[in-house]
Order: sequence, then structure tokens, then C-alpha cells
Amino acid sequence: GNWPYAVQIAWVIYTRHGQPVKQENHYINNNDFEITQAAQAIHNLTQEFLLQQGESRQQVLELLTKDLLYYQPLVVGHFMKFDAQVLGAEYFRVGQENPLESLPAFCTMLASAQYVRNPRPKYLRLDELYHRLFNLTLDHQHHALVDATATADCFFEMFKKGEINEGTIAEQQLKAQKTNQPNKRVGCAFTAFAIFVITLLLSLWI
Repeated sequence: GNWPYAVQIAWVIYTRHGQPVKQENHYINNNDFEITQAAQAIHNLTQEFLLQQGESRQQVLELLTKDLLYYQPLVVGHFMKFDAQVLGAEYFRVGQENPLESLPAFCTMLASAQYVRNPRPKYLRLDELYHRLFNLTLDHQHHALVDATATADCFFEMFKKGEINEGTIAEQQLKAQKTNQPNKRVGCAFTAFAIFVITLLLSLWI
């Protein structure tokens, strides 16, 4: 349909205590999409680069699926709902089953609302949340692996400070289950061995 295409997919896997286990970073070289000028201005990826350095969508998703099924993790992202929908479209394009549908997920963007003093819900961008937590500028943003690592840093820092905990993680699972993700596994997700942080870069910017 009209869902954007992922041009870069990166994921980083940690133990529940924040120790890195592995990281993956992959570019997609399928020629069934065009990169808009707006998207290229943000992530600086070109069709030529993807053709030279990329892999097929099917290969990348098979690697992603292998890790998701092996680690059975809590999946963390910044704007996780959108990332999950884009990945769902990518799995549909290659005719593969989407393993994200049965895994617990947590969104650091939704969790960032606690830092905004505003009567209406407002969420921080990843660079804003990173600066709020570490008082540092997030350099080299809009590289999927950089963004995934920064999201992980934010997640574990919020947990260390007690600003998220098992309860808030479980609460997000329940809200997701009540909306449009009825098959999500719900429970004390942070007791899982692995925390799986994923980030996508897109062919167009919305």
C-alpha cells in the first residue's frame, strides 16, 4: 500500500541489565522504491549507495526474524507503533510472517511525556529526550544504528532513575492490547533476558 519503505534497519540487543549482546546494521537494496529529496536530506542515503552497500529486503528480514525468535525480547523503539507498522508492511511485501506481532514492545517516545509540563500530551523527539536525560547533543542522528543505540541509552537511563519500571512497561502492553494489537504478549516483560532496540530509516519522510 502507501506505507513507506525502510532503507536502513538496525537493531541492538542487550541483556536486561544493559549489557550489549550484539548489534546489526543493514541497508536495503531493492529497487522497488524511490528515495524522496526530503528523506535524502535527512539521512543522506542515495539509491546508488544502497545498490552498492545494501542487501535484499528478504535477507535482512530473515536475519531480523531469526534474532527476534531466538531472544524472545522486549522490543524497544522511539515511536515504536510507527516502526512496527512499517516493519509489518515490509514483512507483507516479502510474504513473511511478522514476529513482532507476538512480542511485547515499549516506546520511549510515549514514556517521554512525563518530562513535558503541558496539559495536553506531548512527546519528545529522540534528540530531545537524549538531551533531557544526559545534557548532551545526540550527534550523527538519523543513522539507524546511532538512533538505536541512543534509544537504548535513554531506556536504560530512565529505568535506572526509576522514571520507568516494570509497572509502566506492563501498562504500555495493556494499552497496546486494548487498541489494535490484540495478539501482543502481555506480562512482566522486563524480566525477559533480552532488550531488543530497533530503528528504521525510510524512503520518504512523513
